[in-house]
Amino acid sequence: MRRNDLRFSRREFLLATAGAAVAQKGLSATAPSESPQPLKPDDRTFLEDYARRCVRYFWEQADPHTGIVLDRARNDGAPSGSNVGSSAATGFGLTALCIGASRGWLPRDQVRTRVLITLRYLWGHAFHDHGFYYHFMDARTGVRRLGSEISSIDTGLLMCGVLTAAGYFSADREIATLARQIFDRVDFAWMLAGNPLLLSMGVRPGSGFMKARWATYSEASVLYLLAIGSSRHPIPLDSWYAWLRPEVHYDQWTFVSGGPLFTHQYSHAWVDFRHQQDGDPSYLNYFSNSIIATYAHRDFCLSLQAQYANYASNMWGITASDSPAGYVSWGGPPYAGPINGTLVPCAAAGSLMFAEEICLPVLREMYSVYGEKIYGRYGFTDAFNPNWRDRSLWVNPDVVGIDVGISLLSISNLLAGDVWRWFMRNEYIRSAMERVGFQIATPGITIKKVHTGARQA
Repeated sequence: MRRNDLRFSRREFLLATAGAAVAQKGLSATAPSESPQPLKPDDRTFLEDYARRCVRYFWEQADPHTGIVLDRARNDGAPSGSNVGSSAATGFGLTALCIGASRGWLPRDQVRTRVLITLRYLWGHAFHDHGFYYHFMDARTGVRRLGSEISSIDTGLLMCGVLTAAGYFSADREIATLARQIFDRVDFAWMLAGNPLLLSMGVRPGSGFMKARWATYSEASVLYLLAIGSSRHPIPLDSWYAWLRPEVHYDQWTFVSGGPLFTHQYSHAWVDFRHQQDGDPSYLNYFSNSIIATYAHRDFCLSLQAQYANYASNMWGITASDSPAGYVSWGGPPYAGPINGTLVPCAAAGSLMFAEEICLPVLREMYSVYGEKIYGRYGFTDAFNPNWRDRSLWVNPDVVGIDVGISLLSISNLLAGDVWRWFMRNEYIRSAMERVGFQIATPGITIKKVHTGARQA
């Protein structure tokens, strides 16, 4: 497929960038700044306490013999039962260990030992197919759990943690070797499953590749960059431009989106997209796009105040999470429900790296109003509902590993940019961003302006 076969024209893609869209339509809104203001000391103290509690989750809720992190646990520290581990949560967990060590919250030598336990298990013992891992596995035995698929995106997020650990322990030869071996084994080309450009979402053991593909803007942008940058099993660089970037128009905001707010957060937790845009035909600044998506989501939540009186300028946030009715992938805009008044702290926390000026007041207000009812050993509960059915407060007793993870990494990047710094040291991501034509260098990381045949229409 050539570029001019894609759904949107070059001009339409240009308008998909927030600033261009706003200017074209003559709206009063402008894209908020990518440069955050200095934090007040009490705000920094609050965020450091929250981050430290998140780190505690990944230290305590990982199997000490495999390093696999539990998918969820009670927010008082008790296990949630079933011992289900998550490959994506383990990717967040490896990153969390580096944050803990760098801030002195965990002993560096013990963190190194835990990282090595995890990498050795992934390399020599955990089940994989062409380098791809189960979405869910038993944290102790590695046995497939919950009818799990062999997941492309969860493996991608796991690789982010593997490469972050290598970036943090950059002088450690054993960690570097294991990380390289684990990553180089991932056969991204195999996961194309017969499609020239678009990755499959995974494999069902016994029935083969899933029909669903990563064909639209999503959390999988980092997966595509890793796959394009792979030195052993790369996919074509045209894969980056093959997935659709649908425009969403909401109130005064125009941005590219493909799902709930977490789809704008996960890749940014590791990839430093600041002050950059990709090439023809999208010319999209993904970081600014996620800022706009966060502002639009706030306004979307405020539009629901008539139904849910507790939603307010400092009390909002809906993304994939637990709920009184079970796990739900919800949010907006556009509306994805059914929404029932539940609030999800990681929606705001995961966007701190984009828009702390509107997200931090939400977390401060949540804590001020509900305190220890929703804030426990591992930080905020996964979700709560101030007026559930009988007008009483419903609080989820659990935290979910990936939601704790995105909150922690967003805080860490806001405070110090350290996850971005460690991850962006890896050659694979730099190579991919060069090849697909990202322009304007990240401070300290050289990304050359290149011209390739793949960028030609």
